[in-house]
Amino acid sequence: MRYLSPLAALLILGFSTTGARAGDAAPLALNYAAFEAAVPHIDLKSCPAGVTLGDVFCRATLANEQIHVFVFSQTGESPLVAFSSFDAEALTTLLN
Repeated sequence: MRYLSPLAALLILGFSTTGARAGDAAPLALNYAAFEAAVPHIDLKSCPAGVTLGDVFCRATLANEQIHVFVFSQTGESPLVAFSSFDAEALTTLLN
């Protein structure tokens, strides 16, 4: 008699059970705790001049030749409240 390996059994059971599908899931808000743990970034001393929101703080990442600025609220669980991207060519000017 031939038995299924434990991994094969788990895969079969996992695919055969009914559960939430990707289309049924509610979107999750990105809060700072999740961002801090998962996204390599730098802390900005202050937010860019264009950010006119109230009590917020900003973090930046570099990717795809752009600087991406994430704006988080300082209230509650610090949810993401805004996002902006800037051409990284401006970074050369700032560093000179």
